[in-house]
Amino acid sequence: MAHGQDGERRTGGRPRELSAGAAALAARCEPRVNALARRMAREVFGQLRGYPELPAEVKDVEIAATARHGMRLFLRGATGRPGPDALEYFQERAARRAEEGMPLHLLLRTYTLGGQELFRALRETARPDERDALAELAEALFASIDRVVGAVAESYLDERTALAAERHERRHARARALLEGRPPAGASTPDGPALVLCLRFPDSPPTGGSPGSPVTVRRLVRRVQAVLDRVFGTDVPALLGADGGHAVVPGGAEPPTQTTELLREAAGAGVRLAVAGAAGTADIPRAARLAAEVVRVAAACGRPPGLHRLDDVLLEYHLSRPSEGSDRIAALLDPLAGRPELAETLRTHLEERQDRRATARRLNLHPNSVDHRLARIQELTGVRLADPRDTALLLAALLLRETDPGVTG
Repeated sequence: MAHGQDGERRTGGRPRELSAGAAALAARCEPRVNALARRMAREVFGQLRGYPELPAEVKDVEIAATARHGMRLFLRGATGRPGPDALEYFQERAARRAEEGMPLHLLLRTYTLGGQELFRALRETARPDERDALAELAEALFASIDRVVGAVAESYLDERTALAAERHERRHARARALLEGRPPAGASTPDGPALVLCLRFPDSPPTGGSPGSPVTVRRLVRRVQAVLDRVFGTDVPALLGADGGHAVVPGGAEPPTQTTELLREAAGAGVRLAVAGAAGTADIPRAARLAAEVVRVAAACGRPPGLHRLDDVLLEYHLSRPSEGSDRIAALLDPLAGRPELAETLRTHLEERQDRRATARRLNLHPNSVDHRLARIQELTGVRLADPRDTALLLAALLLRETDPGVTG
């Protein structure tokens, strides 16, 4: 509601002083400012959603003072009396409201409703022969509200962005410390068990956008972070990026049943999540490595996306551990180089517990085609799928080639 320091208004982009009649009307209305500000703070703004829940000192002191200052600044500006920089005052108040968490829609409507109340007071004060002066003040008031609301919104959003960045950095710093086995700076809670999560995101984002673009990644991370905070009921420290990352949940609670479904909605149907328990802060790095390996093994052995635990891939995890014989085991599949359809058939067949019909359904093939491919695999590799030992070797070879880049490939 501030008009400016010298009573100017803008017409066609050029400033011009208000008429003497408009200045006289504004001067007669100024004594009503204190009463108007009290009425606005206690009654008029009460119709706004969320306003009654604000603290009393905010409503009766802060907002009332802002309304009083804005009205007086506008009316004195209309009479040509100099005043302080209006925008700076309102921007400082807007930043304070942002820090307190006042919703932006509520803040902006206090300005628009305040402008309406001031115009109503001007109209009640105006005499019948002051219609032109009233119209002149109305035009100036609308321009003033537009300018102030724009500055208030900009300042509010800048402050919220800064606060979000600070919170984001604090969350990241806490997650980094925990994943390195260190207590976070300023930690006030005692050391205790924790649940470590490893997430792997699918290549295609669920809500469109260019995969890997900064905007798409930020939105993905925000959605996943919101899911984690919601399902665990706390501010979950997490380090997430385009491919996934880790999160640490204090207390070691198991993921609620809806976790997987909510993560699919946020990150896509192909999202994978592995969990591992940690006895304390110093044990978190080990649990993080284990969860990451469980995700890798689950993906390598063809497990469908979703929630994975070590017990789900216990044999596969053991077989995928590198040793002095890893290169030789992995080399068993060298004859399948250049034949990805055979490697995929073998992987699917082992995942389906060597059920040829289930393998055919997964690969959209006729069972006879699966038989032909399996026969070709046995012919090229020299192993027998009917032999349990050979089957274990083939499974180990698949896992070693897909989870350890150091083995023969």
